[in-house]
Parts: sequence; C-alpha cells; structure tokens
Amino acid sequence: MFKIAVIVWVMLGTVFAGVAVMAILAVPSLAAHAMSYIPYGAIAGAIVAIPFAFVVAGRMSKTFAR
Repeated sequence: MFKIAVIVWVMLGTVFAGVAVMAILAVPSLAAHAMSYIPYGAIAGAIVAIPFAFVVAGRMSKTFAR
C-alpha cells in the first residue's frame, strides 16, 4: 500500500500545493508578500496531502483486492 500511497501523494501533493498557491495569489493581503508566502504554501499543501494519499491508497487497495 505504501507504493500506491507515494504515487497518489505525488498527484495530490501537486494539486494541494497548487490550490494553496492560488489561494495566496487570490487574497490581496497575502499577494502583497507572495514571494515569501508561496514556498510555505506549496510545502504546506504537499504535507497536508500525505494523509489524504494514505486514505485514497487504502481505498484503492481494498477495491482492487477483490
């Protein structure tokens, strides 16, 4: 399951990091300091995606094990 979780995390981490960066750019008060906030947002998005990747990988393993 760990191998599946890593592959899923690559995709989800990219999506969550992109969402965080877009949120930073969409909020005017955050966009004023975007150059310093974007790396933190991207890292936070990738870290937040880890538990979601394990949940999705677990569901995939159960589905395909049948």
